[in-house]
Amino acid sequence: MKFKMTIIMALLVSFFSSVVPQETEAAAAPSCYSPKQAAKTYVNVSVATLWKTPGQKRSIDKYSLSNPVDMRTWTAKMPGVKERIWLTGKTESQALYGQEVKVLKTSGSWVQAAVKDQYTPKSKYGYPGWLPKSQITTQQAGYEKCQIASVKSKTAYLFHDKNKKFIEISFNTRLRILKTEKDWIQVMTPSNKAKWIKKSDVNVYASTPVISKPKGTDLLKTGKVFVGLPYLWAGVSAYGFDCSGFTYSVYRYHGISIPRDASEQFKKGKAVSKSKLQPGDLMFFAYNNGKGKVHHVAMYAGNGKMIHSPRAGKNVEIISINTAPYKQEYAGSRRYIN
Repeated sequence: MKFKMTIIMALLVSFFSSVVPQETEAAAAPSCYSPKQAAKTYVNVSVATLWKTPGQKRSIDKYSLSNPVDMRTWTAKMPGVKERIWLTGKTESQALYGQEVKVLKTSGSWVQAAVKDQYTPKSKYGYPGWLPKSQITTQQAGYEKCQIASVKSKTAYLFHDKNKKFIEISFNTRLRILKTEKDWIQVMTPSNKAKWIKKSDVNVYASTPVISKPKGTDLLKTGKVFVGLPYLWAGVSAYGFDCSGFTYSVYRYHGISIPRDASEQFKKGKAVSKSKLQPGDLMFFAYNNGKGKVHHVAMYAGNGKMIHSPRAGKNVEIISINTAPYKQEYAGSRRYIN
């Protein structure tokens, strides 16, 4: 009997050892890991939508309020102008998987959080908005000295074990690297779990991103990837951009931090005359024939054209800068690169 029990125990130990996720073993393995770091709060869904107020939304919005979110279904449930324009003034911005946020307030199952790398005068901590508490997580920031994998594809999948899919994440998502193999990279997720991503889907940067300074044509090339993508108010992901979310995201991908909103983007950068526009420069449009409040931004695409995410019901497009009403509402341009 004692011999049988020994065999059984050995088999159980062997079984449980084999099913321990690689992510648990790998979490503390890399030399870049720094224990005993301060805790930080991160977005724990592929795309978190920040709302103006907490509480109940439309039934179709459940796909954006869950964990995990289903951005493809959510956006597909808004096929027309009516469904998408409803978001205007109700959503503030979005944050991507792994982005750091600071919790400002709590109301039941909701939190008001500020996205730290989205500049706005609305809060010194970053762009604020409400999201379900289930979409964030607080962990020790022990991997911040590790290299960064930045998603360059429109979307990419994280995998549990290189075979089984975990979640789909967006362009511009940045995660810390634990291990690099020939075709795969193991990354640490916000919930302190290790997952795999195809190397072909990411760029790799140092722990403090050192991204090569882009040319205007580089910015334009990135922007063109999203031609045809439907407009989404408050969007900053490959599932939909608003006008300033588009320019903010393209610049962020290339390592350049600009304000989140068009009106604030207009206040920064270097003024440039219309006659001296270069690809990648930002063009701004305002009410009252260009003399009022700035309400729209586009990127100059060269040859008298611009690329932008126009409004609900429209897609990212390249059009002539003389197209109405933009010709009449032109308010000025700004350059953020030399």
